[in-house]
Amino acid sequence: MDSARALLAAAALTLLGTACDGSPQPIDVVEVTIAQIQDQIRSGRTTCRLVVQAYLDRIETYDEATVNAITVVNPNALARADEIDEAVQAGDELGPLFCAPLLVKDNFDTHDLPTTGGSIALMGSLPPDDAFMVRRIREADAIVIAKTNMAEWAFSPRQTVSSSYDTTANAYALDRVPAGSSGGTASGVAASFGVAGLGSDTGNSIRGPASHLALVGIRSTIGLTSRDGVIPLSFDRDIAGPMARTVEDAARIFNVVAGYDPADPYTEAGRGRKEADYTVALDADGLRGARIAVMRDLVDAEDADTAVVRVFEQAVADLRRLGAEIVDSLDFDLQEERRRPNMFCRRFRYDMHVYLESLGERAPIRDVLEVLETGQYSDYAESSLRRYEGMPVDVHPANADPPCPDYLENESRQAYLSALVAAMDAARVDAVIYPTWRNPPAHIDRGDEEYRGDNSQVVAPATGMPAITVPMGFTYGRLPAGLQILARPYDELLLFRLAYAYEQGTHHRVPPEGFPAL
Repeated sequence: MDSARALLAAAALTLLGTACDGSPQPIDVVEVTIAQIQDQIRSGRTTCRLVVQAYLDRIETYDEATVNAITVVNPNALARADEIDEAVQAGDELGPLFCAPLLVKDNFDTHDLPTTGGSIALMGSLPPDDAFMVRRIREADAIVIAKTNMAEWAFSPRQTVSSSYDTTANAYALDRVPAGSSGGTASGVAASFGVAGLGSDTGNSIRGPASHLALVGIRSTIGLTSRDGVIPLSFDRDIAGPMARTVEDAARIFNVVAGYDPADPYTEAGRGRKEADYTVALDADGLRGARIAVMRDLVDAEDADTAVVRVFEQAVADLRRLGAEIVDSLDFDLQEERRRPNMFCRRFRYDMHVYLESLGERAPIRDVLEVLETGQYSDYAESSLRRYEGMPVDVHPANADPPCPDYLENESRQAYLSALVAAMDAARVDAVIYPTWRNPPAHIDRGDEEYRGDNSQVVAPATGMPAITVPMGFTYGRLPAGLQILARPYDELLLFRLAYAYEQGTHHRVPPEGFPAL
């Protein structure tokens, strides 16, 4: 990775350069942050149009020939950049994400761009309005520069293959998977096709791809963030949120997208729990005095790759070096808790019914299982779709036979949550850690056969607890690995503090080779 580090250093020098006559100039956007973009625009060294054009040029040059992360580019991106430049010149107040070119996963509703959910059945579907999070980032003056590919209907945590836009590769190794289902956002952000992006996570799909692409990705507490306008997989587990190259950028975006939304009933439980500003947690000494436990069941499993385990043990040593006290093994019977009954509801068909109704007359289909009759699906998605045959299309799972209650009323999930929090309390720990994946990214032509070690599925989705992944190094020279940190409900401020301190104390993030500055 030495050449990648040299590239990063050169990019930093380019970023600081200005024209001799003082006129605005393009900047190198490889690995640039939101704050750096905004500083350059405020200083007059560049313009929002030049920034957006630089990302568009990178997408045009690299995407189709390499990772296939982008589904559609926003044709209005430059016009929006011009509006921001005019506001800067006029001295108008701008939002906290002004001129942040963001990539948005293809299951987020965008009123001006197609939203397919990875399915050819929804090709060309234009929702009547934006998803809650898309509306919030636009109100903050971010620019949706492009939509990104995803696993069809978000079915696969293994890889990112859609019937609408085909296969996305891992930007660090084109013969490897980026995981799923938010692999398009992950590879796109890693290759600097946008400054950051949005993904969704039912069991793995923010944290897994973020780990495979050396990114930061956060799955919030269930109830703190809205899923309105995001094509669902399982509404009682779905979470949406940021994926970024730095903890700071993830926190900046989280400030904007978190919070109560009357259109998402789950956020009633989190009403008033959002912090005023998550960036206040960004303290390089934030690990000092923290007490952190290792969840050994997710490290020492038989299928764990030794290279990933070595990187994780180094991460544990680095956490100690940075001031944390480590409890080497949390006293908690993880497997016993996972055996509780009724932990997962088969509700995809019902949740899709609700989503398709939200499209109104524009909905291309009325029932997601219509695709089985039309043949508008890929081979790998068929078995998942057929699991929902015979399930009611318009009956809420809580009223089905047998019933499967929502998260807050689900006794097994709440018991799992209570048991884990009690174990953390007994051990007097602030957070729990484990590898986000205990195996490296699978080969892209053997994504199913080599799927193992996906730790993201195990704790946070069932309990509703928040978790963040942050780069912890590389295995086999070029394959990223991620450190996952889990905290108590609504303790996202702590997650940002611990992740930031670890990031600043290790600096594992380097850009992938093959996507140099233009």
